[in-house]
Amino acid sequence: MNYKFLPVLLFGLLSFTSPRTTTTDPKIIASTAKITLETRALNLYQSLNSNSFKLPQLESFTKAFEGFFRLQQMGKIENNILTLVDFSLSANTKRLWVIDMDSQTILYHSLVAHGRNSGEEYATQFSNKPESFQSSLGFYITGETYQGKHGYSLRLDGVEPGINDKARERAVVIHGADYVSDEFIRQNKRLGRSQGCPALPKGISEEIIQLIQNKSCLFIYHPSRNYQIASKLVS
Repeated sequence: MNYKFLPVLLFGLLSFTSPRTTTTDPKIIASTAKITLETRALNLYQSLNSNSFKLPQLESFTKAFEGFFRLQQMGKIENNILTLVDFSLSANTKRLWVIDMDSQTILYHSLVAHGRNSGEEYATQFSNKPESFQSSLGFYITGETYQGKHGYSLRLDGVEPGINDKARERAVVIHGADYVSDEFIRQNKRLGRSQGCPALPKGISEEIIQLIQNKSCLFIYHPSRNYQIASKLVS
């Protein structure tokens, strides 16, 4: 399908369906709002400055944009950076993107680890339970930095009840790790795994943490979840 003309097509369809008629049906209002958000996400996706990095998949980016917009509307975001992690991809590939939503520019594209009990090369199992050593999906707000056993680290607050809201309790944070590197992949045939943290390569972890700290949006995507953004986030 040629996505280039999709916004025009959607606009035409919306215009064709009685543009002068108002409705109070919440299902119709919600459906129209979703189409509008998807259109905005597509327009932004097509205009992203990739900085020569590979773009994320449209599906994961669209979900990330919808949640980012919702959190922004709720006043939870103060730093307009979107970090997208796509756990549908192999751990041996770069599957984290850091995007400046103001300049619409991809700033980083990096390797990122998943939890040791979430899978080997591919992450397939996820949990919100302490000591599960699994990754948690969904939307997070970045918190404050600190010096811990992994060095410079960033606390995360999960905003989806039952999905990732125990991130603080579980000490799920962003930190650098030696096992997140191309060299580790060459030696072990796969990336190393964490205890549930989205760990980053040591060479760039501090730069990324410094950039995304203090209430930016992190989204960890996997197609096994059907995201219902508007009603599920912590208010």
